[in-house]
Amino acid sequence: MKPLKLLALLLFSALTLQVSAQQKKYVMVIHGGAGTILKKNMSPEKEAAYIAVLTQALQAGYAEIKAGKTSMDAVEATIHIMENDPHFNAGKGAVFTHDGRNELDAAIMDGKTLMAGSVAGVTTIKNPISAARAVMEKSEHVMMVGTGAEQFAKEVGLEIVDPKYFWTKERWDGLQKAIKEDSTKAVLDHGNKKSELLGSKNHDYKFGTVGCVALDKAGNLAAGTSTGGMTNKKYGRVGDAPIIGAGTYCNNETAGISCTGWGEFYIRNVVAKTISDLMEYKSLSVAEASKIALDKVGKMGGDGGLIALDKKGNVAMPFNTEGMYRGTITDDGKVEVSIYK
Repeated sequence: MKPLKLLALLLFSALTLQVSAQQKKYVMVIHGGAGTILKKNMSPEKEAAYIAVLTQALQAGYAEIKAGKTSMDAVEATIHIMENDPHFNAGKGAVFTHDGRNELDAAIMDGKTLMAGSVAGVTTIKNPISAARAVMEKSEHVMMVGTGAEQFAKEVGLEIVDPKYFWTKERWDGLQKAIKEDSTKAVLDHGNKKSELLGSKNHDYKFGTVGCVALDKAGNLAAGTSTGGMTNKKYGRVGDAPIIGAGTYCNNETAGISCTGWGEFYIRNVVAKTISDLMEYKSLSVAEASKIALDKVGKMGGDGGLIALDKKGNVAMPFNTEGMYRGTITDDGKVEVSIYK
């Protein structure tokens, strides 16, 4: 074979392999919380319900992307589905505070402009992710909290509901169980207050947060997170989800990240921004950076997981719990949903 023909063949083969390796380009990744999620404890009906809503959420965001809308639109549409479904700890179905209230947090960030918005401790906004976006786009601020955020949401025309809308029996029963276990633990610990400040040690009381990262046709990333926080949380506690850089972060040059887990540890480790920094300053892949950041959480005693998507469509979904509700969709519309390890 002539040298030129051999060279052309080798180049063609290399190009074919490269195209094949890049075939699976993800345009969206979501999570619905991490925790002690075991197949043996899951009924077939409940498992099917989780798979169905995760699939529906992915398809809702995908429809926005395919229609040429922005990654911000896709993130908002996707999280709406999960906020409106009582299976998740966000919106309807959010967990209760120690005082028997549903206090909701959410954040969203635009990877193109690095603009962001968040709300915390809101009780009457049906879809907190939309309130977070409104803070970003319709105010000069990044974060609004409590009654002020609710007043702002009402003024910009978002749907306001009676706090009873968020009530579900499963979450209410979870609060009663957490209060009982905290009371027992306090006696056993001779009044040690540390467990009260951090919440119950039962890991299932912390998770259920929802999140989404999307990549649109223009190559722009967006990330969003929405949560009811931690069951039995006290004193106006706010976790990592609405804190830009801790539970939510997005930059077109690196990745979009949404976290779920024991928020105090994610805040202390600034997890989402750490992943972006590791990619920017150490040239690590999204998978490598995500693993390092989550390992730090684990070494400090925290648990949970995260999702991340980079500008090339590479995805990471690490978690250090028994399971994490998660899913992806590729640019050709293929849905993949997983729950267990």
